[in-house]
Amino acid sequence: MNKKTILLIEDNQDDIELTLRAFKKNNILNNIDVVKDGEEALEYLYQKGKYSHLSNEDYPELVLLDLKLPKIGGLEVLKKIRENKKTSLTPVVILTSSKEEQDLVNGYKFGANSYIRKPVDFYQFIEAVKQLGLYWLVLNESPPREK
Repeated sequence: MNKKTILLIEDNQDDIELTLRAFKKNNILNNIDVVKDGEEALEYLYQKGKYSHLSNEDYPELVLLDLKLPKIGGLEVLKKIRENKKTSLTPVVILTSSKEEQDLVNGYKFGANSYIRKPVDFYQFIEAVKQLGLYWLVLNESPPREK
């Protein structure tokens, strides 16, 4: 059985390293692809440009989406994910440091499956990633992919 791929959409290198370290520390050994802005995220998800070589088997089982992104913001990326037939059912977890209530409301309004505020404490973050991995990669039954 293939490992389920996780797409991490995050522009902050420290947060990328922290997230990858938290997955490793929790023995979540899935493939984790990282893109650093909203435009690149959509190219990846729609398999365009430098991601045109990806197949449906490479498609992420889970998207971890930061909100504060260059080029195209996270909420706009989320809207585009939900508008496209191929990506509309892909589980999207917003993983952000934003404490703005409007981001939380809009995240759910635009179709996020979950909204997680990044804990500042590393050990809390490790625990959050453990729970996230357990639920979304082990327990959750994902919908079939559109072709």
